[in-house]
Amino acid sequence: MSKFNFIATEIPGVIIIEPTVFGDSRGYFMETYQAEEFAAAGIPGPFVQDNQSKSTRGVLRGLHFQKEHTQGKLVRVVSGEVFDVAVDCRPNSETFGKWVGVTLSAENKKQFYIPQGFAHGFLVLSEEAEFTYKCTDYYDPAAEGGVKWDDPDVGIVWPAVDGEIRLSAKDGEHRGFKEQTYEFFERW
Repeated sequence: MSKFNFIATEIPGVIIIEPTVFGDSRGYFMETYQAEEFAAAGIPGPFVQDNQSKSTRGVLRGLHFQKEHTQGKLVRVVSGEVFDVAVDCRPNSETFGKWVGVTLSAENKKQFYIPQGFAHGFLVLSEEAEFTYKCTDYYDPAAEGGVKWDDPDVGIVWPAVDGEIRLSAKDGEHRGFKEQTYEFFERW
């Protein structure tokens, strides 16, 4: 029996993962990753870098991608709640420009796999959230790129939060989806 429920989304390759949680009066135990089961579900490895961030309500991080050293990401929330989004940036894809979003929380323990060739971002819905993710390639600051978080051409429906959306200066400068080229993602 699998320790994970792998849920396909409207965009092939973007997968929601529900781990099996074993709980009792002491707390709980769960596996968050198992290479053979993930590979069988279409989530390739290896993962070479783990990252973690902590943010407060209304912080939006994204929508990020790398033009070289593109990264697949396996993401989850260890405290709090976020709305997580993947945008297909693969020019040869039937779902080019489409997005998928999912609420991830410490309570629901869901994970989200975003393949290479996607822009990724999340909005913090709780008072604060700790977000962790595994990457299939190393971060390269010279290769970073991004899509404007509220681009009407993508049309992401972000949940409402109390207060205003807070972005980093860099994320506030991202261009719209149609204002960029994505030749670096043509192989996916």
